[in-house]
Amino acid sequence: MPTVLVTGGAGFIGSAACRHLVRTGRYRVVNLDKLTYAGNLASLRDIEGHPNYVFHRGDICDTKAVGRILAAEKIDRVMHLAAESHVDRSIDAPMAFVNTNVVGTVSMLTAAVDHWRELDDDGRMGFRFHHVSTDEVFGDLPFETGVFTEETPYNPSSPYSASKAASDHFVRAWHETYGLPIVISNCSNNYGPFHFPEKLIPLVIANALDERPLPVYGRGANVRDWLYVEDHARALEAVMSKGREGESYNIGGRAERTNLEVVRSICALLDAKRPRKGGGSYTDLITFVADRPGHDRRYAIDPAKIERELGWRPVETFETGLARTVDWYLDNGWWWRPIRDQRFNGTRLGLVSAR
Repeated sequence: MPTVLVTGGAGFIGSAACRHLVRTGRYRVVNLDKLTYAGNLASLRDIEGHPNYVFHRGDICDTKAVGRILAAEKIDRVMHLAAESHVDRSIDAPMAFVNTNVVGTVSMLTAAVDHWRELDDDGRMGFRFHHVSTDEVFGDLPFETGVFTEETPYNPSSPYSASKAASDHFVRAWHETYGLPIVISNCSNNYGPFHFPEKLIPLVIANALDERPLPVYGRGANVRDWLYVEDHARALEAVMSKGREGESYNIGGRAERTNLEVVRSICALLDAKRPRKGGGSYTDLITFVADRPGHDRRYAIDPAKIERELGWRPVETFETGLARTVDWYLDNGWWWRPIRDQRFNGTRLGLVSAR
C-alpha cells in the first residue's frame, strides 16, 4: 500500500483528494497542511481516526521539516496541492502567492529530491511528485473559439496564475536537472462540497440564503469550464498512479458556462428547494459590480489526453453536480456558517471570482 503525502490536504481540493484516496483502501495518506484561513480540518472528519490517515500541521516552505516527514512516514508519492488560490487576494497581496506557490513548491522539490535519492531502486522507480496546477497558467481564450491543450503556451494574467506558472516551470526543471520523477495536472474550475465560501458557487448559495445581493463581475459574460471536485479527485489519483513520468494532463469537465448562467442555475435550484419567504425568485438579488483588473474572458480545457491515456471521465454533469452541491450546502450549515460568520462576518464575501 503506497504512502502518499498530500500537501494542502485541509483545503477544498486537497480534502477531497484525501477523502477519496483513503476511501479507496489502496493508499495510506499523510496530510500536510499549515491550516491557513482556507484550511479546515472539519472537511476531513469523515476520515479522521482512520488507520490509513495521518495529519501533520506544517509549512511547505520549511524544507527540513518536510524532509523529516518524508523520511519518517516513508513517503512513496507526493501530491502537491498546497497553494494560495484566490485571484482577488493575489491582486491585493501578491507576495503571499509568491511565497507559498513558488518558494513553497521549490522547498517541496528540494526535500523530495533528497528523499527520493535515499530510496532503494524499487522505491526510486515507483516514486512520483505530482504537482497540481491550474488552467489559468494558459491565460485566456476568445469567447467563441479555442481550448487549452497540454501544448498551449503559458500566458498568465494575474499574480495568482503567474505564481502557478512559475511553480510548473520549477517542477519541470527539477525533472530535467535532477531526474526527479514528476507529473503535472492542470485543472479547470472546481466546485462541490466543502468549497471555501469566498468562491463563486458557495458564495452565491450562502448570500441567497441570507437574502444578500448576489454580486456578479461586469455583465457576467466570463466563461469557465466547471469540474465537480470528486471527479477531480478521481482524476488526480489516475494521474499520480498511472500518468507517464514527465508528462502533464489537463483535467476538465467539458462544462463551459458563463458566470451569469452559473448564478441563474443556482437561483433556479434554490427557488425549487428553498423558496424565498417573501416570494419571488433569488434572481432578483443578482447585482452587477465593477469588473476586476485583468479578468480572463474564457477558460476551456480539452481533456482528451487524460481520457485517452488514463481512462478518466467525469461522472457528474454540471447539472447533476450543481444540484448535489446546492443540496450539500443546504444540509451542512454546520460547516460553512462558522467560516462565513465568525471569520469574515460577510465583509470580504462579496467577491465573485471562480478563483
